[in-house]
Amino acid sequence: MKEPRGFGVALIAASLLPAAYAVYGLASDILRGTRVLGSNPIKEGEHFLGEWTLRFLIFTLAITPLRQILKWNWLAKHRRTLGLFAFAYGVMHWLVYIFLDIQLDLQEMVTDVIKRPYILIGSLGLLLMVPLALTSTKRMIARLGGKLWNRLHKLVYVTSVLGVVHFWMSVKADITRPALFAACFVALFGYRIWKWRSQAAPA
Repeated sequence: MKEPRGFGVALIAASLLPAAYAVYGLASDILRGTRVLGSNPIKEGEHFLGEWTLRFLIFTLAITPLRQILKWNWLAKHRRTLGLFAFAYGVMHWLVYIFLDIQLDLQEMVTDVIKRPYILIGSLGLLLMVPLALTSTKRMIARLGGKLWNRLHKLVYVTSVLGVVHFWMSVKADITRPALFAACFVALFGYRIWKWRSQAAPA
């Protein structure tokens, strides 16, 4: 199957929609007193962007099994786009926390990290995404070489685990949503392990 015409543009447009909704909701609720994001728009906006970070990590990791199972090899070139959106949503999630939630209060951030270690876990996950975003260009792939680039980009698995742990620890009671995210990542990791074992097994 060939790539549908305009797929790349549609993918970017669709990927921008959650961010546009979050920005609109935060601006409207803070400046106009509406309740687009609920009674606590800053926290809701922060959580909304965090969950979309995890969704884009899932979308990124889903490219390989979809490409292999459906034989849609054209999907491979869109993996970088989805990975960059995962990073962008992670940065937005962090910026809402820093600028709107704690309002650049360093003391409050230190207190938060001590009381809520999941903040440190989430920050580490975002930090590990930085080298992945910086090396996503064709020039960097050529400079690093395929082997080194592939090894470096395996950090996406670590980032995904840290992101789920961050989310799981942040919820107080209902763990349904973090459990669903965890199940998606387990399925994606499991497929890769199965594929690797089947290829490594002697014929």
